[in-house]
Amino acid sequence: MTVRVLVADDQQLVRAGFAMILAAQEDLEVVGEAADGAEAVELARATRPDVVLMDVRMPRMDGLEAPRLLTSELPASRVLMLTTFDLDDYVYDALRAGASGFLLKDVGRGELVSAVRIVAAGDALLAPSVTRRLLADFVAARASRAPRPTATGLQTLTAREHQTLSLLAKGMSNAEIARAMVVTEHTVKTHVGNVLMKLGLRDRIHAVILAYEVGLVLPGTELPPAGEREVRPSGGVDR
Repeated sequence: MTVRVLVADDQQLVRAGFAMILAAQEDLEVVGEAADGAEAVELARATRPDVVLMDVRMPRMDGLEAPRLLTSELPASRVLMLTTFDLDDYVYDALRAGASGFLLKDVGRGELVSAVRIVAAGDALLAPSVTRRLLADFVAARASRAPRPTATGLQTLTAREHQTLSLLAKGMSNAEIARAMVVTEHTVKTHVGNVLMKLGLRDRIHAVILAYEVGLVLPGTELPPAGEREVRPSGGVDR
């Protein structure tokens, strides 16, 4: 199956470079290029891409408002954000806006191609230099400035689903969760799917964000050390 990709970046050379790399792949098709957020939304409405590769900082409509519109109007389209700095405050907000992950702009050719395929398949990812610890830091910083929210639907989770969400938020893979819960990976995948459905979440990253926000997991505790649980070019994040 061919993955249709829209590339949005206000830097023409960067945009053209990413488009060229992606178009060279037999299973990827670049259906459009946009120079700003507003144009990206317009082109996405017309082309309905599987993945929108989008810079966080763009004129007219930035990489925060654009994902909100895209994920609202085109729920089948996945948004993969690009950023220059891995500590960019926009990263967390972009994820909350509906993005399925982000990459640094200095990403390698193979990692870029792999990331697009991973997101198109319905998984979520973080840049290779970003770990669950960084995500926890974003949540902790925001939690210090605002009241802790409640999750609609959290009470509908079964005990096993609640446990799955807790382990998921600690950065565990499906295999690790299966060992911890003494069940099969298939059962874990079923639990994860039920959690996402009941909580109205797009993917695992948004489940992690929610778990930290509601206090199910405390930032900085039981998280993998830096460098672990990162997306590798050869594979993606468990769903």
